[in-house]
Amino acid sequence: MKEEKAGQPARAGRFLGSLKDALVAASRDDTQPAQSIAQTIAGLPAVITPAAPTDIVSAEQAAAQQQQQQDSLSAEEAARQARGASTPLEQRHIEMDAPPTTRVVRSPRKEAPVPDEDDDVTAPARTQLVRGRQRVERGEFNQDPVVGWLVVVGGPGIGNYRPIFEGNNTVGRSDKNRVPIDFGDDAISSEEQAYIRYDGSDRSFLFVPNLAKTNVVSLNAKRPTGAVELAQMDVITMGRTQLVFVPFCGPEFDWSALSEVKS
Repeated sequence: MKEEKAGQPARAGRFLGSLKDALVAASRDDTQPAQSIAQTIAGLPAVITPAAPTDIVSAEQAAAQQQQQQDSLSAEEAARQARGASTPLEQRHIEMDAPPTTRVVRSPRKEAPVPDEDDDVTAPARTQLVRGRQRVERGEFNQDPVVGWLVVVGGPGIGNYRPIFEGNNTVGRSDKNRVPIDFGDDAISSEEQAYIRYDGSDRSFLFVPNLAKTNVVSLNAKRPTGAVELAQMDVITMGRTQLVFVPFCGPEFDWSALSEVKS
C-alpha cells in the first residue's frame, strides 16, 4: 500500500484503512488468521470520512468495528466474499435424480407378420429388365387365332363385340355357336342363322345366310341368297341387331405370314 506524501492532503472518499483493502489482502491467503487483518488495520493511519472531513476516526475504533464483524464471519468466508464467490458447492441443493425436462417419444416399431406354415410364401417373380433387341420365338397356337370381329352398333348389346376365328363360324343366339350373338334379341335364330368363313389361302371373308331359317338376314340393306364377300365396315342385320364387320386378317396380313418373319 502506497503512503501519502508529506504535505499532500488525503483524497476525499477514499478509505486508506478500509475493510475492502483488508479483505483483498486476506483473499491472497485463505489461511491467514483474523488477528492478522486486525493488526493490518491497526497499523494504518487515521482516515477522514467524506461526509464529515473534520471527523477523524482513530485506528483503534476502526479495529474494534472490524473485530465485531469478524466475530460473525470467519477469515475463509471473508476471503470468499472478497473474491465474489457464491454459496459453496457442497451447500448447494442439486437434484441429480430429477427426470429430464425433454421427453423423447418414439413411435412403436411395426414388425412384419410371421407367416404361418400353411401360407404360401412364394414371392412373385421380379420383372426383368430387357436391354437391346430380344429374340421372339414363334410357338404353336393354344387356341383358334382371331381373324376379325363383329361389333354391335344397334339393338340389344350395343357396344359389345364377338371375335371371328379362322375357318367356318356359325352365327346365332345360342352359346353353342362359334360366334354367339346372345344379348337378348329373340328375333335371332338360336342356331346357325348365318355363316362367316375366313379362308387363309386367299385371305378373304365370305358371308353366307342360312336359307333354311325363316328369319331373314341382311347385308348392307340387301338380302343375299348366297355367299357374299365381306369387306371392312360392312353392316349385317339380324333380327333387331346390327353388327359391323371389322377384319384383322386380310390381304396385308395373315397368321401364316408369321413363319416368314425373321426373329
